[in-house]
Parts: sequence; structure tokens; C-alpha cells
Amino acid sequence: MPALRELQRALGRALLAEAVTGAPAELAPAELALPSQLLAIYRNTCLGALTGALALSFPAVRRLVGSGFFETAAQEFIRTHPPTSACLNDYGQQFAAFLAQFPQAAQLTYLADVARLEWAVNRALHAPDVPGLQVQLLAGLHAAVVASLRFVPHPAVSVLRLDTPADAIWHAVLDQDQAAIAALDPAAGPVWLLIERCAGSVQVRRLTPAAWQFTQRLCAGEPLQAALSEAACANHAGEELNAVLNALLADHLASARFTGWIGEGTS
Repeated sequence: MPALRELQRALGRALLAEAVTGAPAELAPAELALPSQLLAIYRNTCLGALTGALALSFPAVRRLVGSGFFETAAQEFIRTHPPTSACLNDYGQQFAAFLAQFPQAAQLTYLADVARLEWAVNRALHAPDVPGLQVQLLAGLHAAVVASLRFVPHPAVSVLRLDTPADAIWHAVLDQDQAAIAALDPAAGPVWLLIERCAGSVQVRRLTPAAWQFTQRLCAGEPLQAALSEAACANHAGEELNAVLNALLADHLASARFTGWIGEGTS
């Protein structure tokens, strides 16, 4: 008799198989065999649940391509990228990359970007509540220490650079705004986005390239002064941009986009 873990893996493979013709070989013993009809029911339930989870996480993608196309793409994705967690909210992280390589979506150059945005929105929606850092504690730090601080981003915060105006497409499709949809230009990119959760709802905000670069570097854990300097150098700007970035940092801190910091002497 196969071990329980072997049976679970065999059943998992059978549930995600493209065609169900009966129980897998590992289930051959008579006392463990499953009738093909019963296995088909399990398989349909499994694929239906996973497809439904993807539809909830990627509603704009589904509307853009239609339910039939979406189901075909979703089930191919499920077979090649089975879930690794029992939490369905965690399923679909690789869906955007899958769509970027999906032959049937080759002409929809914006589709993968919309999926990337929707995954960031899903991540923000389901991220745990974590209190923001206590800004007043920074006042007692030496300036050199502050310059070397590495901030810890809130788990609901993401920054994305997308080649297409995926945010405009996302809004227009979900709002079913026909005038906005008609006015869309998929080639009107790129866009630099900040995604966050505010008061229980997810907000998608466009940033300037310099503001995005600065924010992205902070979220990636770069020291504060290095992030300021590199963003300024990348945009060939001086004191005026530094003032803008410092104001942006103040907004990040006031909006609780960081939950803490790492730095020498700040344990």
C-alpha cells in the first residue's frame, strides 16, 4: 500500500491532469482505486475552485478577455503552476508572467501589465494590518544615523513600473466606463505606480519617475541618503528635486507606508 504522502501527490497530479481516464497508477490497488466518474467530480471541483480564485484576484483581466478565454488560460496556468499554499488568496503570483508568454494573448500587449497591477492590488487588499513606524522616534537620532536608515515597507505597499497605462485600463474596465474605454491608448505608457491600502480600500496612485525611483529604492531597503542621491542623479536634478523628495518622504512617513527601520544604533 502506498504511503499517504504518495497517495496525496498522485491524487493531486490526477486532479490537474488534462484528461481524466481513471485513477492514476499509484491508486491501482482495489481497496484504493477511485472510479473515473468520482475522480472527474473531484477534478472539476478542484479546477473550478482555483479558476474562481484567479477570477476574484484578476477581475479586470477576466473582463478584458471574456470568461471563456479566461477559463482556458486559467486552467492551463493551474496545470503548469499548481498551488503551493492552502490559502487561495496567495494563489496567482505568477499569473502575469504566464500571460506574458501565453501564445493566445500575444496581441494583447497590455494584458500582463493589468495582471501585474491586479496582483499588487490583491496583495494590498489581503496584507496584514501592521502599525506604521513612530515618526517621533526619528527626532532623537543623529543626522548620520538617519542618513543610513533602511526603511521596512508596509506589506500592503507595492511600487510598479509598467510599460502600458494599466491603471487607466484597470479603472475603465472595472467601472465599465465605455467613454474611458474608447479613449484608452494601450501605447500611452509607461506609468510609475504606488499601490497601497488606505482605510480599508486599495489606492493606485501615479508617481513621477523621480518620485517612483526614490520610493522603489526605499522599499527595496536602500539607505535613505543613497536613495535620495541616486534618484536625484538619475534625473539630473538638484536642490529643487531634493526638496520634492524630502516632502515625499514626509508623506510616506505620515501615511504609514513604512513600519520600521534598520540602522546602526537603532535597535
